[in-house]
Amino acid sequence: MLELIMLFYLVYLIIKLYAAFMEIGYVMKARGQKAIILSPSNYLKAAAYKIASQKLLILTTFFDFVLFFGWITFGLSYLDTTIMIENEVVRSVAFIMSFIAINYLLSLPFDLYHTFGLDKKFGFSTIDVKTFALDQIKSALMFILFGGAFFAAMSAIVMAYEYWWFFGFLFAFVVILFINMIYPIVIVPLFNKLTPLEDESLRSSIETLLEKAGLKSSGVFSLDASKRDNRLNAYFGGLGRSKRVVLFDTLIAKLEKHELLAVLGHELGHFKHKDILKNIASSALMLFIMFALFGNLPEELFDSLHMNKSAGSIMVLFLLLSPLVSFVLMPLFGLLSRYNEYKADEYGSECESKEALSSALVKLADENKSFPFSHPLTITLYFTHPPLTERLKKLGMQFNEGEALAH
Repeated sequence: MLELIMLFYLVYLIIKLYAAFMEIGYVMKARGQKAIILSPSNYLKAAAYKIASQKLLILTTFFDFVLFFGWITFGLSYLDTTIMIENEVVRSVAFIMSFIAINYLLSLPFDLYHTFGLDKKFGFSTIDVKTFALDQIKSALMFILFGGAFFAAMSAIVMAYEYWWFFGFLFAFVVILFINMIYPIVIVPLFNKLTPLEDESLRSSIETLLEKAGLKSSGVFSLDASKRDNRLNAYFGGLGRSKRVVLFDTLIAKLEKHELLAVLGHELGHFKHKDILKNIASSALMLFIMFALFGNLPEELFDSLHMNKSAGSIMVLFLLLSPLVSFVLMPLFGLLSRYNEYKADEYGSECESKEALSSALVKLADENKSFPFSHPLTITLYFTHPPLTERLKKLGMQFNEGEALAH
């Protein structure tokens, strides 16, 4: 069984590396063409950023392999034997939290480079060291408190039920729904300042859009995203009565009113087409598959890893191996997601116009330095949104001799 997992990981590694090298070659070739969608300077910057990001991905992929190999050959068994706690639930939580903490510390240099090296170099990151450190401390404290409680409850479920994986799936799914419900009203304010949208005309237009779509929200808010990042974004957060519209201050500063309404119309399209419920259902399906798989791991796998088949070891293997399962499932979910994005674009166009949504997407791509081309394999493996060129063509934008027209 362990040999099969290693073989599967090697296939996963080869596919990821092959896709990254193919993406670099594809982008290097495309950057030699005339700029489309983006301004010429941002077109070249976007290409350079994507190439640099893929090189970092290659490095982190190799690092992840070394870390994975280290865990399954000696790391897990060593960690398992060093935690000498009699209470099984407490021992499981200590084992899991130690595993996560070690992974976090070993991966931290890559996160630091991405934030303060790569993203600073290309003008994305605006975060300072103090804010970054505070973010890490807040996240760690929240994880120790709530993550510890979650893993304690999961450990108790594993120990109490023969078919623990089914009850564990139900519990985890309820927790995920609860987190989504409280996220905009409890978690976001811990990291960002949310203020009611001051532009009365814009707020009134947004509320009209919401009413037309039949969406009741708890308000429209501006988020001070610029203190960490210059990229533009907006989202609908929360579930039930906690739903609220959140606009990044960077988005408000860069888009015209009709463009902003078109972007929000796109997001409302997901609501109208029940994509949010579909995403919840697909997430539940993925979670169910994972729990079913990891709930039926054979005893010999734990023997080959020199570990006892305990609640802690089961959940650690879940955390260690779940990226492999996600990698297999994501292309299918990505395909469905890309289809939903086209339908949401149609609704966004109806809320304002195709021209308004096209203009907004062009500005978003230019400001976020999103390179418009990607290798087909990268799109298949990772993309949840269609390539920007395809979205704009659907909206009626014409491209001629490498230059974007009609925007």
